[in-house]
Amino acid sequence: MALETSEQSPAPLHTISALLSGYIGALGSVWIEAEVVQPKQSGSMYYFTLRDLTEKASTSAIAFRGVFESSPTPITDGMRVVVEAKPDFYVPNGRLSLKVTQIKPAGQGALFAELETRKQLLAAEGLFEAHHKKPIPVLPRGIGLVTGRGSAAERDVIENITNRWAAAPLTVTHAVMQGPKSAGEVISVVQRFDADPTIDVIIVARGGGSLEDLLPFSDEGLVRAVFACQTPVISAIGHEPDVPILDFVADLRASTPTDAAKRVVPDEAAEREGIAQAIGRARSALQARVANEAHVIGQLRSRPVFTQPTTIIDIRQQDVDAIIGRSRTAFGHRLQRATDEVSHQLARIRSLSPLATLERGYAIVQGPNGSHVTDPNALDTGDDISVRVAAGRIGATVTTLSPTTEEETA
Repeated sequence: MALETSEQSPAPLHTISALLSGYIGALGSVWIEAEVVQPKQSGSMYYFTLRDLTEKASTSAIAFRGVFESSPTPITDGMRVVVEAKPDFYVPNGRLSLKVTQIKPAGQGALFAELETRKQLLAAEGLFEAHHKKPIPVLPRGIGLVTGRGSAAERDVIENITNRWAAAPLTVTHAVMQGPKSAGEVISVVQRFDADPTIDVIIVARGGGSLEDLLPFSDEGLVRAVFACQTPVISAIGHEPDVPILDFVADLRASTPTDAAKRVVPDEAAEREGIAQAIGRARSALQARVANEAHVIGQLRSRPVFTQPTTIIDIRQQDVDAIIGRSRTAFGHRLQRATDEVSHQLARIRSLSPLATLERGYAIVQGPNGSHVTDPNALDTGDDISVRVAAGRIGATVTTLSPTTEEETA
């Protein structure tokens, strides 16, 4: 509905401004082709002017930093771009601006879409998955470099590899690195290097350029050829913002050719320094160990057993002598007790022996058959008998026999 105003009934300025804001906001997002003028970053935002390509028309624009820097090709002053933006009218000061939500270099939108579709299809086949990545050897026996003849990339790679490891075996094969023949030539060199058993790693290196310049390194044939390689491949195409599809399939992506050189060989000077430091640490540890062991040995040598080695023997000899003395005394006591016991037993035996009785004047009579005679009735008159006395034997003949009387037993 049109706003009804008159000279007598004018509308307030803020009302008109609010209506303009509503009309402009109703336009929604629009795609615009224009030229970027004086982009400036402030915090998380970029502020710049969009100027018409032919007419004298321009308007201010604003974009978040993530949006402005999302373009694979950096947006610079004077660049033709295609932006998706929403017009905005700021009521307090009546300022018209564009809030940009997408920005791309002009003429590359369809190409970006084609490359993105190709990348997604190859990713769906699993060509970019991490488990396919081959490790880069720490010190390769041979390095194959595919690059442009006389290019800055060739110079950067060779200089940095040589400076880091002078003896690094580097084989350089040139190829066209831009244009319709580039992908085929790079594929041929990569496959030749892959078949060479002396090559342990392959570097594909090229300096920066426009999206069109780097198209060969998003070629599907090249991507599949690199995926099929048994030799690790390093992609070193362009600069940090440049991300061709080759970067995703390669075993290692280097941000620049110089970065690739630093990643493929160790720094000899740094390694020597590391070895020297390790040797120094080992020497210090060994010296500390030797000093500690020497201190321990010194303490051991100061002990009496080493300073006066016979002292311990003398002490033990005294112990042995004391033990022998005690043993002799104990043995003598036991021997004396045993001797006394034997003498006592011999005395008892002697006291019980018939000989002792004979020595007291008694005699033992044996009959004709040798039996002991205790009863005269066991003999007859005329029997020959033997009488045993203390000093010997007496032969006799029985002439009389008389039993013991009661008076004799009393």
